[in-house]
Amino acid sequence: MSTDSGDNSSSATDRREAVREKAQRVHIRQSRARVARRISLGVLAAGAVAAVAVVVVWSVTSTMGGRDLTPKTATSDGFAVNDVTGVAADQGAVVDSTVEATPGSDKATPAPTASATAPVDIRVYVDYLSPGAREWQLANVDQLTTWVDQGAATLSYHPVSMLTAKSNGTKYSLRAAAAAACVATHDESVFFAYNTELLSRQPAMDTDGFSDVELADLAQAVGAKDPDALRSCIEDGDYIEWTKDATERAIAGIPDTDGLQLTGTPMILVNGQPYMGALQDAAEFSQFVLTSASDAFFTEQTPTPTPTVPAE
Repeated sequence: MSTDSGDNSSSATDRREAVREKAQRVHIRQSRARVARRISLGVLAAGAVAAVAVVVVWSVTSTMGGRDLTPKTATSDGFAVNDVTGVAADQGAVVDSTVEATPGSDKATPAPTASATAPVDIRVYVDYLSPGAREWQLANVDQLTTWVDQGAATLSYHPVSMLTAKSNGTKYSLRAAAAAACVATHDESVFFAYNTELLSRQPAMDTDGFSDVELADLAQAVGAKDPDALRSCIEDGDYIEWTKDATERAIAGIPDTDGLQLTGTPMILVNGQPYMGALQDAAEFSQFVLTSASDAFFTEQTPTPTPTVPAE
């Protein structure tokens, strides 16, 4: 009997040890599972933080208008017009309640020819939502085309965004100026035509204005040679930030002037002097150009000394 009792006791002990070992193994597996879950949760959390960071960066970049680039063809934040052949004959012939014919405007005084004087420098600070900018462009597009074509004047446009808040939150003024910078950069041969098209088709203030897709469509309509690159530039907002900065620089001070600052658009400078006449009067502007050219011509002349004949 005593032998049997000893065997039973040993068996019970073995069973308890087996149960304890099994419990330890279960505990170890559970501990490892908890550690693995914590690691997984940490990885997921890190991934979530990274995803949020990406979204924030994308949102900020989108708000800022994409890449912060500078147009390679810009000089003093403006774009020179070297080609006027792309302007349709009827782009400057719009007559409506905004742009009215001025008596005598069809008898504009011709600008001086390049052979008589140095070319007149005409700089235009333009907001594509400004009614005044539209008036001036449509009234003067024909004679501007002639002067540039004959080499009598150098012409440059400086797109700015003074009226960004006047388009129901779509920032049309800013987007249109940036689109003009895209055209000047990717196909300057149609910049003058695109500039005129934006103004002749100008949307009313306090409306949405054209979408980026429509702005790109307009570039294609005026004959841009690389519409895909232009579309990408316009729709991605490549020059949004540059336009903002260029506007701020003009407000702070306009280069090569006697302390002039941009306070409204359009601002038209002829040889550095602001034109203050009627925007829709081509004859008055032509006379201002002629006067400025004459003043510049006489200012730049150096009198030649007259030989003195010795007395006999």
